[in-house]
Amino acid sequence: MAAQQGELDEAFIAQQRERLEALRRELLGGEETTLADEQAAQEQHGDEAEEFEDEAQSMAQREVNQALRDVNDQRIADIERALQKIKDGTYGISDESGLPIPRARLEVTPEAIFTVEEQSRRESGK
Repeated sequence: MAAQQGELDEAFIAQQRERLEALRRELLGGEETTLADEQAAQEQHGDEAEEFEDEAQSMAQREVNQALRDVNDQRIADIERALQKIKDGTYGISDESGLPIPRARLEVTPEAIFTVEEQSRRESGK
C-alpha cells in the first residue's frame, strides 16, 4: 500500500477530486436535461392522437432514457464513493479486495472503486 500511496501523490488526488466533482455536475445536469426534454415532449404532443408506431418509438426512447439514467445513477454513486475515499485517505484502494487500483485506471476512470478484474466479475454477475 505504501507504493500505491507514493504513486498517488497529493497533486494527483487533488486533480482527481476536481475531475470527480466536474463529472458529478455533468451527470446530474444531463439527467435533468433528459427529464426536462421528456416532459416538454409530453406537453407538446400530449393531446395529439398517436399512431401505434409513434407509441412504440416513444416507449423505446423511454426505455433507452431509463437505461441511461440507471447507468448514470450507478456512476454517480461510484463518484460519491470515490470522493468519500479521497476524504478517508483510501482513494486508489479497491473496496472489494483492498488491492491498489492502478494509476492508469484511475486516470481513465476516476470513479473506479474496484480493480479491472473485480469490476469485470461484478458486471458479468460472477
